[in-house]
This record gives sequence, C-alpha cells and structure tokens, in this order.
Amino acid sequence: MLVTTTAMLLKAQNENYAVPAFNIHNLETLQVVVDTAAELKSPVIIAGTPGTVQYAVAEYLVAIAEVAAQKHSIPIALHLDHFEELEEIKNCIDIGFTSAMIDASKEPFEENVQKVKKIVEYAHVKGKVVEAELGKLVGIEDDMIVDEKESAYTDPEMAKEFVERTGIDSLAVAIGTAHGLYKGEPKLDFDRLKEIKSKVSIPLVLHGASDVPELLVKRAIGLGICKVNIATDLKIPFANAVKKYFIEHVDANDPRKYMTPGKIAMKEIVISKIKMCGSDNKA
Repeated sequence: MLVTTTAMLLKAQNENYAVPAFNIHNLETLQVVVDTAAELKSPVIIAGTPGTVQYAVAEYLVAIAEVAAQKHSIPIALHLDHFEELEEIKNCIDIGFTSAMIDASKEPFEENVQKVKKIVEYAHVKGKVVEAELGKLVGIEDDMIVDEKESAYTDPEMAKEFVERTGIDSLAVAIGTAHGLYKGEPKLDFDRLKEIKSKVSIPLVLHGASDVPELLVKRAIGLGICKVNIATDLKIPFANAVKKYFIEHVDANDPRKYMTPGKIAMKEIVISKIKMCGSDNKA
C-alpha cells in the first residue's frame, strides 16, 4: 500500500541521505520512476503538480500508484506538489494522496501560517502529512511564475516559528535553487541552510534541484536536506527521445513504440538522481 513520507524522510534524516521526489505526468513516467526505484531498492516519492492532476485525473493517478505499491516492496508515497487551493488538496487527500505540499509562500507570513494550519489539521486527522514552503523560489512551476525580484530566501528564525505554529511534517526551504533551468551557475546559501537546520528539527526539502550540479545537491544533503525534488531534468530527455524517434520514423503512430525511447532516456536520469541522493538500497 501507499505510505506517507514520514518514515522514509525521518530515516533519511537519521542516516544522512535524501529521498528523491520525482514529478510524473502519466502512466509511462510513473512506471519509469517506480520500476527504477524498485530495481535500486530506493524509497520514492511520486509527485504531481496541479497541472498534472488536472491532466491525468487524481483517481487515475491514485489507482496506478496503488498498483505500483502492490507490485513492489519499496516504500512509495503519492505527493501533491505546489498546490495552493485548500479544497483541491482536501479532495486529493480524500481520494488517496498520502502527502501534500501546500504552497502559500507568496502570501504574507501570517496568512501563510493560517492557510497551512488548516491543511495540517485536515490532513493529520486523515493520517496524511503536509509539507509547506517558507521563502520563494524563482522560476516556473506549472502556471506558477516567480520573478527574480520576487524571490526570497528562507529566514531561519521565521522558519522556526513557522514550523512550531503550523505543525507541518516537512519544510521546503529557499536557499538559491530555482524551478526550471538556470540562467547561470546556481549559488546555494549553505550557511543559511546550516542555520535553518540548527533551528528546525523536521525534515528539510530542496525544491528546484533539476539542473543543479550534483556536488552542490550532495553538499545540501550533507547539511540536512532529506527530500530532493526533480522535475525538469526528467521532462527534457523524455521529450527529446520521443522527438528523435519521430524524426527517424516519420510515419510512426503507435504510442507503445514512440513512448518507449522516452521511458528509456528518463530511466537513466532517475538512476542518476537516486544515486545522487544516496537512497539506493535504503528501502
């Protein structure tokens, strides 16, 4: 059965590695993530944005994920990524998602706290868990766009208060990563991460880890990050492989054939990200 992220993230926190959260979009991408994680004996978080849930439909995603959990013996969590609407989150929790990230980071601090608390209260009664974000990551995630001038790093003191007042289970921090691809070399504020870790006991999450050099991600994990989100790094090779197939097979019309190169290309990235996180053989 599907599980929450609680046990897997606490184990990662205690053993100093991270659990990868892979953004999926359909049957094929979910299959690649789960089957590859099972091969490497890694716990895994299947993440879906509001756009993905709207596209694939929550009930379908839950059903596919539940089949995957029955098929494999690794811990698998089904996670809502960057949801802003309370009723949408509640509905998906009721349908079967085991973890939810509510993103009220664009709101003033007090409003962020109050909005997050409402979901925490609802989710905990249902036996589900909640992640929230303090600070703002620059970049694009689905229809959510944060301009560079609007980005804000996580304040360690505010993080402590935020965690205490909301009762969240994990905290997404803004330390210099971004959604999508980077315009230049990413610069992560590791001193800030250290200070946040010294004040917050719950698992810390790194969003926008696609396109970040592996050494930087590993250093962040060493300093307390125990969940790493991956999205863009999966989409690009999948799409490029499918495009290449159509160029070479102009009359192709069988999804089973033209989707397969995309799955193969995506699998290589999933393998590398699991190994980067150090979660292989941790299931």
